[in-house]
Amino acid sequence: MSNLIDIQGQIDKLQKQASDIRAKEFDKTVREILTTMRAFGITAKDLQAASAKGGKVKEGRAAKPPRAKSAKGNAGVSVAPKFRGPNGETWSGRGLTPRWLAALQAQGSRKEDFAIKD
Repeated sequence: MSNLIDIQGQIDKLQKQASDIRAKEFDKTVREILTTMRAFGITAKDLQAASAKGGKVKEGRAAKPPRAKSAKGNAGVSVAPKFRGPNGETWSGRGLTPRWLAALQAQGSRKEDFAIKD
């Protein structure tokens, strides 16, 4: 039977082998992960959310297409209002139609009636 010193020597040898293999395969593995992430539209934010949930993700989650690079540069940029309501409400014309405008349209008004003239 092997003694403790022999076993510790074997452990050290195996740990060195594992470290060498990890170093050799690291770059290849990172490239494979990035390729898979792009194919499924997975973002770093998705990974953080899954990590926070203990690795659990919803099954059947629809893949998000990769975002265009130009969209990231415009995130959070304020846009001048293009429409003004009768009570001073404003809307840039982007996103969902605000309730005040939807209510006025339901009463027969046109969106163009509330356009801000330059």
